[in-house]
Amino acid sequence: MHTSWRRRLSASLVALLGASALVVAAPAAAAELPSVVINELETDGGTPGDWIELKNRSDAPVDVSGWWVEDGGNPAEQLGAIDPIPAGGYLVLDKDVHFSFGLGKAETITLYAADGATVIDTHTFPDDHAATTYGRCADGEGDFAVTASSTRGAVNDCASETPVEEPTAAEAFVLNEIVSSGGDPDDWIELYNTADVAVDAAGLQLRDGDAAHANYVIPADTVVAAGGFLVLEKAQFDWGLGGSDTVSLFDTDGATVIDEHSWSAHAATSYGRCTDGSGAFVETASATKGAANDCAAVDAPAVVVNEVESSDAGGGLDWVEFYNAGAETADLSGYRFQDNDPGHDFYVFADGFTLEPGEFFVVHGDTETEFPHGIGSSDSAILYAPDGLTVVDSYSWTSHAATTYGRCPDGTGEFATTTAPTKGAANNCAPAIVINEIESSDAAGGADWVELANAGSGAVNLSGWSLKDDGDDDVYVFGDETIDAGERLLIERDETGATGFSYGLGGSDAVRLFDATETLVDAYVWTSHAAVTYGRCPDITGEIGATSVATPGAANLCPGEVPVSVWPGGASVTTVDEVGAFGADMSGLVFEAPGTLWAVNNGSGRLFKLTWSGRAWVPVSSDGWSNGKVLRYPGGTGQVDAEGVTILGGSSASGVYVASERNNDASGTSRPSILRFDVSGSAAELVALDEWNLATDLASDIPTLGANAGLEGIAWIPDSYLTDNGLVDEATGELYDPSDYPAHGSGLFFVAVEQDGGVYGYALTTGGGLERVARFHSGFPGAMELAFDPELGALWVVCDELCDGESRLFTIAADGSDAGRFTLTTAYARPAEAPNVANEGFAISPQSLCVDGLKPVYWADDNGTDGHAVRAGTISCTVSSGEPGGGEPGGGESEGEPEAPLESDLGPGNAGAVSGPATGTAGESLTMFVGLSHVGDEVDAWIFSTPTYLGRHTVSPSGTITLTLPTGLDAGAHRIVILDASGAVIGWYQLEVQAAPTALASTGGESHGAEWLALAMVLAGVVLLAARRRRVA
Repeated sequence: MHTSWRRRLSASLVALLGASALVVAAPAAAAELPSVVINELETDGGTPGDWIELKNRSDAPVDVSGWWVEDGGNPAEQLGAIDPIPAGGYLVLDKDVHFSFGLGKAETITLYAADGATVIDTHTFPDDHAATTYGRCADGEGDFAVTASSTRGAVNDCASETPVEEPTAAEAFVLNEIVSSGGDPDDWIELYNTADVAVDAAGLQLRDGDAAHANYVIPADTVVAAGGFLVLEKAQFDWGLGGSDTVSLFDTDGATVIDEHSWSAHAATSYGRCTDGSGAFVETASATKGAANDCAAVDAPAVVVNEVESSDAGGGLDWVEFYNAGAETADLSGYRFQDNDPGHDFYVFADGFTLEPGEFFVVHGDTETEFPHGIGSSDSAILYAPDGLTVVDSYSWTSHAATTYGRCPDGTGEFATTTAPTKGAANNCAPAIVINEIESSDAAGGADWVELANAGSGAVNLSGWSLKDDGDDDVYVFGDETIDAGERLLIERDETGATGFSYGLGGSDAVRLFDATETLVDAYVWTSHAAVTYGRCPDITGEIGATSVATPGAANLCPGEVPVSVWPGGASVTTVDEVGAFGADMSGLVFEAPGTLWAVNNGSGRLFKLTWSGRAWVPVSSDGWSNGKVLRYPGGTGQVDAEGVTILGGSSASGVYVASERNNDASGTSRPSILRFDVSGSAAELVALDEWNLATDLASDIPTLGANAGLEGIAWIPDSYLTDNGLVDEATGELYDPSDYPAHGSGLFFVAVEQDGGVYGYALTTGGGLERVARFHSGFPGAMELAFDPELGALWVVCDELCDGESRLFTIAADGSDAGRFTLTTAYARPAEAPNVANEGFAISPQSLCVDGLKPVYWADDNGTDGHAVRAGTISCTVSSGEPGGGEPGGGESEGEPEAPLESDLGPGNAGAVSGPATGTAGESLTMFVGLSHVGDEVDAWIFSTPTYLGRHTVSPSGTITLTLPTGLDAGAHRIVILDASGAVIGWYQLEVQAAPTALASTGGESHGAEWLALAMVLAGVVLLAARRRRVA
């Protein structure tokens, strides 16, 4: 390996020597040394370790905070906040305090200004450690020598200085620029002296790629200045350079290669190092014979490090957010991210990866698929160009932030501690307490109100704070009230002023919030009443604008958004496997009636057939299933990284289908495949009967699919559902026609992809044939599991702990711009008592297990948290009077009732078109606003999720109706739906039903709940609820 010797900025020039070659001196440097110099170096484990001493030679303090230091073998590292170096004083930079790299032999230390490009000082030391230190003699001014003793932070001891050994020609010279076609007057080769002294190149040898050619030997007395150039012409070396050729530089023995460069075609200009002497060879902007190479500026994208989470208080992953602050699409193919440890692997952006203007992208730490290292309390986030050397942007810190560090404003501002983390969204640099929603004209005649929210990370006491409208005469002063982090405080108008503000809010008015010192904290001004309310979109962090539904005391619902509703079932979740039975890596699940749970493990590559033992789900003991069965690819090869599993029409008779993202025996290579296995035999291993490899098709959307970021979930959807609901075939642009895909069976396979969060639907045919029919985006950063729900007529898409366990329902839109395509209908939070774990499997039990409006569902935890891989909860269902799974989605109708609306009819397009009180109690009468355009019309009211008819009503002259909630309605989130006389949905809104006071005495209801619990144990194998809960949506 060639040893690099860099010149000092103060190197003197030598005369041009030698007649047989063009020897060019280095460009003239300033005679004066910089004000701050590298003054002394400990390279061999001093106290407390290696160190670099800087000296301020000027007569004023110098602040080096944000400067960079580099050792030549590792990326430069930025200094944090440091006290200025006093005039004439010293600063010692210690390994593992100010920089992470060790100082080896024959290295170059360079000090850069804060821009990371301007060289302040540099020094190269020999191929050996000093017995003491290397230091400037005289102190701060002279050349480097071996000192008499180490003088850390003090004047160098130069009493018995030992001169530093001069470099040899082999140590000093590198190939620097090559012209193989169209040179002046012909081909030529340029060498560069990397040393900080003049060196004689005599005896070094050159040859092209033809071993039959004689080596050219550089003649005696070819002295080249420090940082100077030596040009050798074709007339000297007497062989031409081809379009596909190599130039080798040999030591004086003619055999030891010092440096070498090869190319496969002539450069239009020249091939040269960028930067001179040390950079990689590139095609230059122009040939610069005997001068510094003309290196085109790196056309770096306007992408910046925008926000950093190094210590998630909630126990989540570290992450770094990138943002395109430019006006053009940024191609990040091959760009790299790394922290400040050069020994850590890079996160490399995939080929074809682009970031649109204003778009965010997040890289997670401590993840095998992204950046496999944590981000520390004193660390950096560095974005490099594809060369891994050129810094595009970076940020460094010395301690964890209470929230995150982020640019304020996004993309262009300085870094500051944010008010709250906003991963993948605009940074929150607002005051901790914000005005979040305003009601100035309640359509139902209710009081005006203002909602405040705490966007920060800690509680805030509002004692002495005040709330005003657009004048200073009306003031509401807060008492001893505290808002916890992430919580809201609702202040309603009270004409007495006892419990809220006494003044009304007008059509052209304002709300202003002041702290106890009368400093304005937040304000919003409007010129007319909102159709609904004014609120921040997104909730708490966004700008204030019109909302689609009034949500006092709850998260804002903005136009086009679907609210995240409470889980539509029981709040409780319990583990239902034996401790340690399956370890980690449990992934996809699917339920087969009457009582089989199929599960796949991506680490062991096994398929499990589970049965209920009376207290846990355990492997079937017969037919070789006791420890699961290893899955193999067709031909019996490899180990399948099994991520998802499904069956057709609720039966495994035609096989079990597994989604795999790679072969574990070649884990670095993506292999996104669907595999079919016959599970009827007793063999210990299962060999796939068929494989459908989706790599070629997916490449059109994901040019480089990560080996561990491919297929995660799989679900089969029958053609009958797809055609009945008008699916549009993206391949034809027409309604999906199953006959267009002969031999594809009776349904389509949908797969969830982790890398892009997409869901892709395919018709699979014999022989591995496949055709894509549909694609939609889940809205999740990674789609981790799919499950088709025949009762709801919807496809569940599940995310893991990165999305806080959220699940989303997609149905085929009946009309609008998305007609015929899967669209988001409802989003659900995980059950209230469920842990936020790495759920990569989700299975819904069949209708035959629907008891008292609830049936079991199951999750598989990829991390095996607390020794458990399988958990169970409940979901609401409609008790079927016919065969399992029978009946229409949404349940049947009672005699005399109009037909209930379908779940798929309730989308974001009609959310908030009607409104009413945000809360209510079972048995209570509510007045709600339907709209003045419906005055005199008869409308039907329903409450969801299990549709319950609330009667037919005539809209009053004020556009309202009054309805009564059922007395048996359970507490939780519900939806009120209003239909016109034709059965079309006018609109719906969210209602939170509050629990009514209840006696603690035993009732018949408790007995009935116990019966249900016992029955659920028998049918579903899960004990979930301490008390019966009905479905809430």
